[in-house]
Amino acid sequence: MFKLILVPIDLSDPELYQRAVQVGADMARQSDCKIRLMTVVSAVPPSVSQYVPPEIHGQVVDEARTRLNLLATEIGLGDAASAIVREGAVYHEVLAEAEDAGADLIVMGSHRPAMATYLLGSNAARIVRHATCSVMVIR
Repeated sequence: MFKLILVPIDLSDPELYQRAVQVGADMARQSDCKIRLMTVVSAVPPSVSQYVPPEIHGQVVDEARTRLNLLATEIGLGDAASAIVREGAVYHEVLAEAEDAGADLIVMGSHRPAMATYLLGSNAARIVRHATCSVMVIR
């Protein structure tokens, strides 16, 4: 049914991402397809870049990559599981990765929306609205 499931996660919120990873992995097993875990590291804003040494940002990216690769290994799908770290705005990078990788499903976790989310929009809401593939939101 699916060829590639993209699971974007926020590594700072294990409670939120664990269920999305589990659901994505289960669906990948059932569909005999690939799964790609991804996270997005915020770019250093120009206004503070002079105060943040480049190696610090590089360490953050490397740590995220290490944690994501470990998660990809732990789900037990072997070569069918991969991981990628992108830099930038979360919703933009998730949509770009889905397009670049040819994902036909995005499985992502989301908190219950607060009133501010209804007015401003969350990353999950933006992804649901603008994705060219199906999106499953796990709560």
